Amino acid sequence: MSVITLNPRTLALVVGTRAALAFGIGLLVAEHVPLSKRRRLAFALIGIGAATTPPLARKVLGSFRRELPRRNDVSVQPDPDAAPM
Repeated sequence: MSVITLNPRTLALVVGTRAALAFGIGLLVAEHVPLSKRRRLAFALIGIGAATTPPLARKVLGSFRRELPRRNDVSVQPDPDAAPM
């Protein structure tokens, strides 16, 4: 089993950067805002999202760890001949 432990601040930053990227891409395809303003804002949001992705990815992947089975844990495997429940 894999476990990722993030504090609320890091989680908020990850969600915020994903939202900025998505909103920027959405602005590029939208037609409700004038083209010049839309492009400027969209590229700014995409740039912010793209620039903050690598440091956050390192932080998230650094918190990733694999749980090893403990000595006292008993592993129970399903019986392949038993009928499914």
